[in-house]
Amino acid sequence: MIDAHNHLQDPRFAGRQAELIETMKSVGITACVVNGTCEEDWPAVAKLADAFPDFVKPAFGLHPWKVENRSETWLENLRDHLAQYPHASIGECGLDRWMKNPNLEDQHQVFREHLALGVELQRPVTIHCLKAWGPLLEELRSAPALPKFLLHSFAGSWEVARECLKLGAYFSFSGYFLHPRKEKVREVFKRLPPDRILIETDAPDMASPNPEFPLEELNHPANLRQIAKELVTLTELNLERFAANTTELGL
Repeated sequence: MIDAHNHLQDPRFAGRQAELIETMKSVGITACVVNGTCEEDWPAVAKLADAFPDFVKPAFGLHPWKVENRSETWLENLRDHLAQYPHASIGECGLDRWMKNPNLEDQHQVFREHLALGVELQRPVTIHCLKAWGPLLEELRSAPALPKFLLHSFAGSWEVARECLKLGAYFSFSGYFLHPRKEKVREVFKRLPPDRILIETDAPDMASPNPEFPLEELNHPANLRQIAKELVTLTELNLERFAANTTELGL
C-alpha cells in the first residue's frame, strides 16, 4: 500500500513522525507521498525525505489557501526544491472557492505555473479542488499541455469525473468518504476505471468514521489500511491495483 497524499510534516505531528512511520510499516504501507503546502513547510518535507528516503516521497507545491502569503521568489524556490529532489512530484496546488475571500486571479495564475512546471520537468501534479470544478476544467482544457495529474480526495460528480478522465486524470479516495453522508462520492468511485484509482489518508485531516488507529483529534496515516479494505470491498479491486496506479502516475 502507498499513501498517495498526506501531510506528515504538519506541526501537529511534530516529533512523532518516526513512530507514525513505524506503525504505517507494520500494517503493510510501503511508502507515502508527503505534500508540501507553502514555502515555509517545504524544508520540513525535505527533511522527512532525507530522514526516510525509502519511505517518504516528497512533493512540493503552493496550496491555494497559502497563495496570498507567497514570496516574490516562490517559483524560484519551488524550482530549487524540485531540482534538489529529482524524484519529487509537484503539489499540493489547485483552486478553491470554498475558502473565505478567495483571490481567484492569483489562484489561477499560480495553478498555471504548477501545471507548466509539471510539463517542463515531467513531474506529476497533485491537485486540490473545492467548489471550483468548472474553473478547474477550464484551466485543464486551455492548458497548452498537461502533466500527469492526481485529483486528490476527489469529491466531484460523475459528470465532472467523466470530463477529467478525458484529460488523463487520476483520482484518490480518502477515509473521509467512508462517512455515511458521502454515498454519492462512493458511487462515483465505483464507476471510475480501475487503473485510475489511488488511496490516501490526507493525514492529519480527513479522518474516517471509527478509525482503526485513533490519534486524539488527528487522522493517523496508518488508517490507510482501513481505507484500502473498504475501497476494495466497494470497487472489487485489490490492493496491488492501487499501488500499481500510484507507481504508474509517477508519485
